[in-house]
Amino acid sequence: MTYETLLVEQIEGVVEVTLNRPEKYNALTAQVAREIMDVCKKVGRDASMRAILLTGAGRGFCAGQDLEEVDDRAGDHSFRSHLLKTYNPMAMAMRALEKPIVVAVNGAAAGAGFGLALAGDIRYASEHAKFVPAFIGIGLVPDTGVSYWLPRLIGAGRAAEVLFSNERINAQQAAEMGLVNKVFPADSFLDEARSLAQKLASGPTLGIGLTKRILNHSLGVSFAEQIDYEAYLQDVTGHSADYQEGVTAFLEKRAPEFKGM
Repeated sequence: MTYETLLVEQIEGVVEVTLNRPEKYNALTAQVAREIMDVCKKVGRDASMRAILLTGAGRGFCAGQDLEEVDDRAGDHSFRSHLLKTYNPMAMAMRALEKPIVVAVNGAAAGAGFGLALAGDIRYASEHAKFVPAFIGIGLVPDTGVSYWLPRLIGAGRAAEVLFSNERINAQQAAEMGLVNKVFPADSFLDEARSLAQKLASGPTLGIGLTKRILNHSLGVSFAEQIDYEAYLQDVTGHSADYQEGVTAFLEKRAPEFKGM
């Protein structure tokens, strides 16, 4: 896959996606959003692509909106229209993809870049990573799903404090509050993220994908509705080849060889 703003390489079952605008700290544009959506679409359709690893080139992960693309000081720009066409469908595509997305945050994740990191499933951070809401700093509200995921990850009160004060969160603070899963030294963190992505890609990706669907579903339903949905999807996975292989491997005391079906 060849793109203008991304480097994309498939390594075995993992599609490694690198935001490739290092001179702009990988700031987001409509083109970046379209290309990320296209990657999600292609990964969703290709059984050989079993996981995504998303990171940034250079010193930053993603600096948020490229302000040179959107300059509204004249007051004639529709922010809503821009979001509905770009970052909202990008974040939705990442959440709807029923394959795991590991986000390797190598540097600053700011504004919409913060939202991009939160749209993944698991976040590993370099010791140099930092998270910057940025929105209130220029008089805006959070977007790209930040207001949805942040309180669910760190709690409503803490989220309010972070967003109101435009607080910068370093890697260790992010781990302590549950914003990232793990922090690693800068020289090894990408290898750790790749190792995790490869582990997930070699796992029962049908079950992982449907677990992602269950987790998404749980965010807006009652307990009774959720356990009914669990039962429905358990019936799907219980009739899968991966389930048969998992049970057989367990009984034969060997490592399973999952196919994602």
